[in-house]
Amino acid sequence: MKVYGITNCNTVKKALDWFKANNVAYEFHDFKKLGVSADKLNEWADKAGYEKVMNKQGLTYRGLDEATKASITGAEAALKLFQEKTSIIKRPVIEDGGFLFFGFDEATYATHFLQKR
Repeated sequence: MKVYGITNCNTVKKALDWFKANNVAYEFHDFKKLGVSADKLNEWADKAGYEKVMNKQGLTYRGLDEATKASITGAEAALKLFQEKTSIIKRPVIEDGGFLFFGFDEATYATHFLQKR
């Protein structure tokens, strides 16, 4: 299982703490330091839709000017923005085989990770 995120993000911290407390092994990819490939962003957008990948609640999105927000009319524009501003990606991104999840939700984690043991 791979977890993508930013180490100083509170939601990522909650997720990682949950994984540790529940003895769920994971590999962490800090996309602030390591980046995220265009291929990986395209994969996520293809599977979940670019809207699901984008964190519209975060400071990065809210700090965009209105012209930039209005320019995000499709996956191509969104993917370009994700590469320029990785902080706009909803975090954490969880990949576990075919399971792809954005954010932290304890019930979803328990259903997926604890029931498959």
